Amino acid sequence: MDVEYDVIVLGTGLKECILSGLLSVDRLKVLHMDRNDYYGGDSTSLNLNQLWKRFKGEQTPPAHIGASRDYNVDMVPKFMMANGALVRVLIHTGVTKYMSFKAVDGSYVFNKGKIHKVPSNDMEALKSPLMGLFEKRRAGKFFLYVQDYKEDDRSTHKGYDLTKLTTKELISKYGLDDNTIDFIGHAVALHRDDSYLTEPAIDTVKRMKLYAESVARFQGGSPYIYPLYGLGELPQGFARLSAVYGGTYMLSKPECKVEFDSEGKVCGVTSEGETAKCKKVVCDPSYLPNKVKKVGKVFRAIAIMSHPIPNTAESHSVQIILPQKQLGRRSDMYVFCCSYSHNVASKGKYIAFVSAQAETDNPEKELKPGIDLLGTVDELFIDTYDRYEPSNDSSADNCFISTSYDATTHFESTVMDVLSLYTKITGKTVDLSVDLSAASAADDDL
Repeated sequence: MDVEYDVIVLGTGLKECILSGLLSVDRLKVLHMDRNDYYGGDSTSLNLNQLWKRFKGEQTPPAHIGASRDYNVDMVPKFMMANGALVRVLIHTGVTKYMSFKAVDGSYVFNKGKIHKVPSNDMEALKSPLMGLFEKRRAGKFFLYVQDYKEDDRSTHKGYDLTKLTTKELISKYGLDDNTIDFIGHAVALHRDDSYLTEPAIDTVKRMKLYAESVARFQGGSPYIYPLYGLGELPQGFARLSAVYGGTYMLSKPECKVEFDSEGKVCGVTSEGETAKCKKVVCDPSYLPNKVKKVGKVFRAIAIMSHPIPNTAESHSVQIILPQKQLGRRSDMYVFCCSYSHNVASKGKYIAFVSAQAETDNPEKELKPGIDLLGTVDELFIDTYDRYEPSNDSSADNCFISTSYDATTHFESTVMDVLSLYTKITGKTVDLSVDLSAASAADDDL
């Protein structure tokens, strides 16, 4: 390993693979290593045998669930916003050509004990059973304001400066009740808790516009898309991109010890007695445990079922957001469902996930409101993991560490972390002003 690399990337989780791809496209010399013998790290997809081994030890899966090879069960299940940052990165890098996608059937919100479809524009607001007649009119006017809003066209601002006005102040001008604010903030703007209400309204308006534009893009029931064969395809797609541009990959590399010079700056990575020199290291928290801090825990239930989630119009793929206020929690709970129609389970089988930021030490009890929405389940597994974020100064040690994956069932926060790291590493921003029609969608795939 007598070569010096610009960047050594440790771990093949999705964040690390996206960065490896972006940096290789920039013609940086990249070495990508992983202690595991598979791609994906924490964000890998497991077949049925691997799932059983992870959660049930030596037991074997029952035959009625189907063949192991038919399953691709995501350990960090997330949908992609059709016009969102990850799709733009996929198009920007050309990774779309390695993958096929399919639109997600439904986007729902839990409200007063029931599941409702999330309205995304003024017309859907008028039809929604979430609101009474007069509230529908008020909400319709607010959705119309958001749809028409253009940041660079002051005539659409109606005299409001959204960089100064808080979200709560903007919404109060339309007289919306708490119930409506709850689903707009959490199920359309996709905020994880209620702190957004006291922050500038511009962020919420942009998020709402992204949601509506993503729904309109495929004329489907949701703003989301999802890869055929599951999310395990994403790290591999970016790994192929990196290889095309000269990146070097090494799996099954034990230890991967990061080396530092006398000034505390990274200077290489040692594995199996050999040291590869480098200027910078990118990694997930597990490779540099002394440079991260624990910031929480995620609880996740994984269910295999023989039916779609009840009350979701027989949807084969769906997201349900349970806003914090509806459950008396401090953060939202998320339900995610995909099925054999995305090639992630045997024919007639569905995989559902219930995820939340841990607020107690009892995952089964804490996740119960989400699990109760699933109906009868064939098998149920409970997963828990700690979340970490970097505590180092990357400008001082040249170590760029990603944040652990959160409980959300969409990719927006994940990609923001990637883009922020890319800018810290290169001093540049990724150009996301791409031609979105480069990835098109039919009913069956994207």
